[in-house]
Amino acid sequence: MRRREAIEGILYTSPWIIGFIVFVAGPLIASLYLSFTKYNVLRPAKFIGLENYVVALTKDPLFLPSIGRTFYYAALLVPLSMIGSLVIAILLNQKLVATTAWRTMFFLPTLTPLIAAALLWRWMLNPDVGLVNYLLAQIGIKGPGWLSSIEWAIPALVIMGLWASVGGSRMIIFLAGLQDVPKELLESAEIDGAGTWAKFWNVTLPLITPTIFFNLILGIIFALRTFEAAFITTNGGPAYATWFISLHIYQNAFVSFDMGYASALSWLLFIILIVFTYLQFKLSGNWVFYAGERK
Repeated sequence: MRRREAIEGILYTSPWIIGFIVFVAGPLIASLYLSFTKYNVLRPAKFIGLENYVVALTKDPLFLPSIGRTFYYAALLVPLSMIGSLVIAILLNQKLVATTAWRTMFFLPTLTPLIAAALLWRWMLNPDVGLVNYLLAQIGIKGPGWLSSIEWAIPALVIMGLWASVGGSRMIIFLAGLQDVPKELLESAEIDGAGTWAKFWNVTLPLITPTIFFNLILGIIFALRTFEAAFITTNGGPAYATWFISLHIYQNAFVSFDMGYASALSWLLFIILIVFTYLQFKLSGNWVFYAGERK
């Protein structure tokens, strides 16, 4: 009976297992092998050891700057999106009139196709005929060059990222975390004389730290992997101002067809993501509170 159940379980999960092997595990192993080779699709892969990694870390003039720009983008986007999502979740948790309609309105940008949203924002942030600079001019402010400016290109992409992410899945996760806070604790704090801010700071915030931690990890991972917005709106420009690591990988893989080097770059990005995630888990014990956990 147990053998039969095991066989049935394997059969039921076999489509997922096959898909994982073919589309995830297989390409991962292949890219790891290719990262140690010189391979341009047209010729057989030639094993060169760690040369691709050495070139990336010591000779590639675009690799390390692209890492810096990616981290700069993430350092701007992640905190702002976290705060914005939490604020919206708190407002939507107040049982306002037409709460469902408000939730739908905030979530709609997430449903907009990424390409359409990027093209829309490219027009809105046009320094000459864009809507944003036009509105700024109406109040006497001269708008910057946005996507055509070296200084403002990444902040412009951050604005686009905030529009698409603040009211999305991160907000829903925060809302679920807020609704999971025991009302008895909030009522007890109110009886003890705690005001709105004291209840939030001393009761609500500690209890939703696991939710904050979860959103923080996902937010950093997605921010460091950003590609589509920069590719569609600026293609890495102007003057490499938005040349993120993902664009560098794409350029080497699908434009220069240096698949071996692109695989090495991908694994370096993977290592960076693993290290950052590990550090977050190590540091989380200092501020993340899990209900029922004994110190």
